[in-house]
Amino acid sequence: MFNVAALPAPSVDAGLSKYLVEIRKFPMLKPEQELAYARRWREHRDRDAAYHLVTSHLRLVAKIAMRYRGYGLPIAEIVSEGNIGLMQAVKRFEPDRGVRLATYAMWWIRATIQEYILRSWSLVKIAASASQKKLFFKLRRAKSAISALQDGDLRPEQVRQIAEGLKVAERDVVTMDRRLRGDVSLNAPIHDEDETGQALDWLVDPAPTSEITLAEEQETKHRRQALANALAKLNPRERNIFTARWLNEEAATLEQLAAEYGVSRERVRQIEQRAFQKVKAAILKAQHEVDGLPTCRAKEMKQREARL
Repeated sequence: MFNVAALPAPSVDAGLSKYLVEIRKFPMLKPEQELAYARRWREHRDRDAAYHLVTSHLRLVAKIAMRYRGYGLPIAEIVSEGNIGLMQAVKRFEPDRGVRLATYAMWWIRATIQEYILRSWSLVKIAASASQKKLFFKLRRAKSAISALQDGDLRPEQVRQIAEGLKVAERDVVTMDRRLRGDVSLNAPIHDEDETGQALDWLVDPAPTSEITLAEEQETKHRRQALANALAKLNPRERNIFTARWLNEEAATLEQLAAEYGVSRERVRQIEQRAFQKVKAAILKAQHEVDGLPTCRAKEMKQREARL
C-alpha cells in the first residue's frame, strides 16, 4: 500500500504517551474527503490516499486496542496488530457501498487483535472451543457489570450469575477467572516514564461525532435494517408469530398463539420454525454482502444469528 515505516509506531520501551500524542495530530476526515480518498485508492491505487485513510483512523485502533489491555500482553503490540487489521480493511474497502470506513474497519481491527491474543495464550490453545473463547473475551466485562472486582475468587452467587449470562458452565467461569487473575490484574493501570493512569484517558474525544461512536451507530443501524428487511419477506402470519415468539419483551407461548389463530400448537411451532429459517437466511445474505469480512467475525455473526 505505502511505506509502513512512515506511520508512527507504538513502543514497548517508550510507553504509549508519545504515540497517542502523535496520532492525535492526524486529522479526522470528513465524509466527502474519506469518499474521495477511498475512490482514489480503489480506482488508481493512490498510495497517498491510502496513507490518509489509515492515519485518520489510528485513534480508532488505539481506542479499540485499549479494551484488550487486561490480557497480560504488551499494549504496544496489541495496537500494532490492530493497525495491521486497519490496513487490511483499507485495502479491501469499497467506498460506494454506502458504509463509512470506520464501520467496516472495526470488524478487521477486532478480528486481528483477537487472533493475536488467542495465538499468544496457551490456555486458549489447550481449550479452544467456542464457549471457551467467548468466556475468555467476555469474562472481564461480565465481572464489571456485577461489580465483581475483588482480587480473590468470585463468590458462588457471582459465578452463577456470570455462568447464566454467558451460558457456560460454572466451573469454567471459576477456572478462567483464576487463570486470568494469575497472569495480570484486571484493574491494573498503564504506567510509563512520563504519565500514570489509563492510556484510554488520552483518547477521550468530547465531540459527539467521534469515529468509534459513528462506527458503532452505523453497525447497529445496519443490523436493524437487515432484520427489518428479513421480516418484510415473511407473510403476515409468519411475521406476527415470529415477532411474538422472538422479538417481544415477553415471549408468547405456543398455546396462546394456537388459540389466537385457531390452529394446533404443533402448527404454530412449524410456522415459527419456517419463519426463523427465512429470517436467518435473509440476515446471513445481508451480512455477507460486506466483502472481505474476516472469517472469525463471520463465524461469530452466524452464532449470534443462530441464537435469534
